[in-house]
Amino acid sequence: MGGISIWQLLIIALIVVLLFGTKKLRSLGGDLGGAVKGFKNAMSSEEDKKALEDTEAAKTAQTTQQATEKKPESNKEQA
Repeated sequence: MGGISIWQLLIIALIVVLLFGTKKLRSLGGDLGGAVKGFKNAMSSEEDKKALEDTEAAKTAQTTQQATEKKPESNKEQA
């Protein structure tokens, strides 16, 4: 008794369509879809940017480590 049946949902949907019209509801749906798409793009670009920074940091650390390992060898040869 306390739940909403399918018929009640259909009546509510019909009232909403009558109040706002299909054109306004369609544009509202398009705007909402565009906002969700923009949010997803922003989130994925942030993740891509972070992954790129992590990769660059790892390459820099590896290059630094290789350079550090080569320096003592060249110092030993000079001595």
